[in-house]
Amino acid sequence: MGSIVDRIEYILKHNILIQRIYKTTFSFIFRFIGLFIKIDNKLILFNAHGKKYNDSPRAIYEYMCQNDFYKEFKFVWALDEPSNYDLKNAYKVKMDSASYFIIALKAKYWISCVNIERGLNFKKKETIYLNTWHGTPIKYIGNAVSGRRDFDFSTIDLFCYSGMYEKKIYLRDFNIPERSLLLSGLPRNDELYNVSLNKVKNYKKELKLPEDKKVILYAPTWRDSKDKGNSYSLNPPIDISFLEEELKDEYVLLLRTHSYTNNLMGFNFNEFARDYSAFPDINKLLMVADVLVSDYSATIFDYSILEKPIICFAYDYYEYTKERGLYINLKKEFPGGIISTQEELVKKLKTMDYKKECKRIKSFKETYLQVGGDATKKCIEHLLK
Repeated sequence: MGSIVDRIEYILKHNILIQRIYKTTFSFIFRFIGLFIKIDNKLILFNAHGKKYNDSPRAIYEYMCQNDFYKEFKFVWALDEPSNYDLKNAYKVKMDSASYFIIALKAKYWISCVNIERGLNFKKKETIYLNTWHGTPIKYIGNAVSGRRDFDFSTIDLFCYSGMYEKKIYLRDFNIPERSLLLSGLPRNDELYNVSLNKVKNYKKELKLPEDKKVILYAPTWRDSKDKGNSYSLNPPIDISFLEEELKDEYVLLLRTHSYTNNLMGFNFNEFARDYSAFPDINKLLMVADVLVSDYSATIFDYSILEKPIICFAYDYYEYTKERGLYINLKKEFPGGIISTQEELVKKLKTMDYKKECKRIKSFKETYLQVGGDATKKCIEHLLK
């Protein structure tokens, strides 16, 4: 079933004619149905990629659940597999089901890090829509992506951003009205501004990581499908046995793939290399990591909040830049530039001046992220004001 959905999503993203037919037809249908559905002023609909209970909507939901001030509200979470989650304070609905769209038409408030309307346009004027988005962009997004002309976020009431670098991107490539932009940071990142050594120690214990080893977190972005949506593969030029031989005395390696990646090749996991792709809380992985290795992922910006070293392992830099496009020239603007081979990666890890790298990442963070730390509270206050 999953592969069929992936194929449909791929076609909708890459065929402009089908995009228009889909959007026009189903937008009309749901707007018509909405005429007969009354808004519930205490109902809030959440989604976060559909596949998981995570990201900034989760941070907002859990904050509201812990505060009696919001006990009169009713919460609904949309998930691909609702039965996999035990949410005591929320009703669960299957993503993209008929019930999901009925609830969307009924809810006074929408909170999402992707989209609620699923590429359609049926939002009522009374509905208030908060979109936190899911990361500061490095790669092209929205209508900047080749083949995409369907992004129109002009009906969003509040849209989170963390700095001036992002602002111009969202205005241009998402068609967001400037009045809707909320300079708040990302709610999911609030806890990254408040990290203690004791918290890191406890998380390492929870993750069953050795106390005498440093931690490398490898978190690459996803690659678009090469077979028209049948699979989304990741096959970095890494020989785990080589990395293990070179680094095992000092490090453990954690892998965290993007949620859209469904075909991982070339990795054999063991005590040195461990797979945490399915682990639900990426912030815990970021906090225990001593070094992040990534490429074009927004995780780079999230991790920079911690002011710890980041290595940009962009092995397919020229190919990816040509096919997808990047907002940042990583070779020039990223601290330390990029590396493209596992030999360079090992050398960098072995010869790194840790304190110097921390200072460089701090400067990088201050260039791109102007605010953060209390985004959850800001979002809720503006949403309900």
